[in-house]
Amino acid sequence: MANPLCPCYSGLAYSACCQPLHLGQPAPNAESLMRSRYSAYALKMADYLNQSWHSSTRPKTLTQAELQGIKWLGLSILETTTQDAQHATVTFKARFKTDQNKTQTLHETSQFILQNGHWFYVAGKLQPS
Repeated sequence: MANPLCPCYSGLAYSACCQPLHLGQPAPNAESLMRSRYSAYALKMADYLNQSWHSSTRPKTLTQAELQGIKWLGLSILETTTQDAQHATVTFKARFKTDQNKTQTLHETSQFILQNGHWFYVAGKLQPS
């Protein structure tokens, strides 16, 4: 397939959606960063996940090996809320299958911050399913 669909389930081609962010273009908003991070998990892009994670909450390491064993099956953005020019939240559901072949859903509200023209993931709060 010459122009595959983006793993973030936007319906757009990867080249027109998350790929530019993965290649260094700043995300225009928190939802775009959220989608690009989901795609990075699906594509096992540990470096991008580390770079887009705010330094105050980023784990000491996140490696490609730690991303193995999960197959991401779908992303639904439920709500995006902007608190002010530098703070936003995105509530989403992401379906995945574990290496034990068990399908699960991650329902989370993620917090994002804009610093120096770049959005960063800060933290997430799990929501009841």
